[in-house]
Amino acid sequence: MTNRLRTEIPEEEIAEKKLIVDEKPVKELSDNFLIQFLTKGAISTDDATRALPFVLYIAFLGMLYIANRHISENAVRDIDKISKEVKELSWEYKSSKADLAFKSTLTEVAKRADTLGIKTSEQPPQKITVKEDAQE
Repeated sequence: MTNRLRTEIPEEEIAEKKLIVDEKPVKELSDNFLIQFLTKGAISTDDATRALPFVLYIAFLGMLYIANRHISENAVRDIDKISKEVKELSWEYKSSKADLAFKSTLTEVAKRADTLGIKTSEQPPQKITVKEDAQE
């Protein structure tokens, strides 16, 4: 309120009384199928209580199904990862085997032995014969 003449104040109070908000009534639940099904007597409390073990059994089976799905997906991922690793190790084995075959050739062995100071013989091998008299 501001400073105004005293005559205007009663008029404002009358105007404020007219501005009373009408309260809306609380809405009741709509009559949809589910609410009618559960409240109008289609399923009684006794029926729901008797059906509770079956509902819990179905929920338990659903959880087992979901857990089985997760476990199987993890197993498939592990199998894929291990198969990729096996392929990679197979490639590594084949390349190592080819490298070893190349390094064990006569020319490569001769090159490596040459760095150590060992040279190949220019003379052909000679056959050594032992006389039987010399053995005794």
